[in-house]
Amino acid sequence: MHDRQQKAISRRNFFRALGGASTAAVAAAATLRPGEAQAYDPGKDETKARYRETDHVKAFYRVNGYQTLKK
Repeated sequence: MHDRQQKAISRRNFFRALGGASTAAVAAAATLRPGEAQAYDPGKDETKARYRETDHVKAFYRVNGYQTLKK
C-alpha cells in the first residue's frame, strides 16, 4: 500500500510543480522582446468636435433643472 502512494503525485507536489511551471513561464515571457510600437492615427473624423448645444439639448437641460447650476 505504501508503494501505491509513492507512485501517485501528492497534492502538495502537484501545487509545487504548478508553481515552478508558472515561474518558468513568466521568466520565458520576460525574455521575449516586443517589436516596435506603432502609434495610432485617429484621423480628422475622430478628432473633430462632436458636442453641439442644440435646441433639444437646451430643452433637456432646462427640463431637468441643469439651468439652475449655471452661475
